[in-house]
Amino acid sequence: MKNEKRNETVSVLISAEQISARVKALAAGITRDYAGHQVTLVCTLKGAVIFLADLAREIKLDVQLEFVKVSSYDDKARSEGDIKLDYPSKLDIKGRHVIIVEDIVDMGYTARWLQGYMKEFSPASVRLCALLDKPERRKVQGVEIEYLGFKIPDKFVVGYGMDYAQRYRNLPYVGVLQIDEDEVSK
Repeated sequence: MKNEKRNETVSVLISAEQISARVKALAAGITRDYAGHQVTLVCTLKGAVIFLADLAREIKLDVQLEFVKVSSYDDKARSEGDIKLDYPSKLDIKGRHVIIVEDIVDMGYTARWLQGYMKEFSPASVRLCALLDKPERRKVQGVEIEYLGFKIPDKFVVGYGMDYAQRYRNLPYVGVLQIDEDEVSK
């Protein structure tokens, strides 16, 4: 996909078919691990919402959904580990089996913070499910992703819910975004 006006190109990294197959496998693992139990999927907005929708439909259990919106970047291009909860201030997850659903784990600040935050509400368990993992960028040790879609290289990715300036979320695949910096600066 090429955006001529913005001199941006997106090349496919993980196809829609690969994502679909992996989401089904993750859902089967969750279904097996939580057989006989209800699970609460806590989605991080906005990037994980498409992943959540596909995952929830494939889990063969009673599933409840919750949503959180956190930010770690403010007006900076890079996170420095300061996490801010934007929504909601409280979750109803006491005694529930919680699976945090993330689009991508890179440095690990948000994932670690969310795991600690969820535990404040006394859930039965807290696990992490992420579509993507960028282990090369990890700054926080000990972030365990129990349900992982794909490990990827340290590239800027968009699609399947992930964006660049609120664009590209609707792509059915995960792609690497390349911006022609020379053209942008003209």
